[in-house]
Amino acid sequence: MSNPQQLRYSKEHEWLSDAVDGASTVGITEHAANALGDVVFVQLPDVGDSVTAGETCGELESTKSVSDLYSPVSGEVTEVNEDVVNDPSLVNSAPFEGGWLFKVRVTDEPADLLSADEYTAFTAG
Repeated sequence: MSNPQQLRYSKEHEWLSDAVDGASTVGITEHAANALGDVVFVQLPDVGDSVTAGETCGELESTKSVSDLYSPVSGEVTEVNEDVVNDPSLVNSAPFEGGWLFKVRVTDEPADLLSADEYTAFTAG
């Protein structure tokens, strides 16, 4: 699968959608999901939590390891994907669709987010 062109990407392997109804959606990339292996547990920030760009805001546990989840932007969490909490395998099977992690009302977006082509080049090198 290629990285969807309409998304932006962090070097920590999270993706960010454009805002819909004031909130952007965050997930991890297929590259990250494949590197993790089978995700078996997801810890997400709570609705109302403030997240900061580049800082940890949760964890993803797989059969291989535990990895920190980083927020690609700063803002307030407006929604978490309870489907992923109940079925963490969605992160592997549908990282850009049903496996999204949380929505955030963005207050600050770093300038270093990558386009799909830039992220593809980043993960290839």
